[in-house]
Amino acid sequence: MTQYLFNVFGRIMAIERVEGRWNSYWTGIDGKRRKAELAIPSDVAHEELSQYLYDIYHESATPTNGDVFEVVSKQV
Repeated sequence: MTQYLFNVFGRIMAIERVEGRWNSYWTGIDGKRRKAELAIPSDVAHEELSQYLYDIYHESATPTNGDVFEVVSKQV
C-alpha cells in the first residue's frame, strides 16, 4: 500500500489506497492520525488528488497557507 501526504492549507493529510478505495486521515505533529470526514471517489487518480483537495478545502486558504501540495509518498 502506498501512502501519500499532502499539505492542505497548512494541515497534513495522509491518503492511502486500500482495495481500490481512498482512505484519508488528518495527521498531527505528534504522528497520531484521525480519520478525515472526506469521501474521495475511487476513480480520482493520484495525480488529481491535490486539485481535488483544493476544491474541497479552498475555504481554509489563508494568505500564508494558500495552496495544497503533495509532501511525500511512501510504501507502507
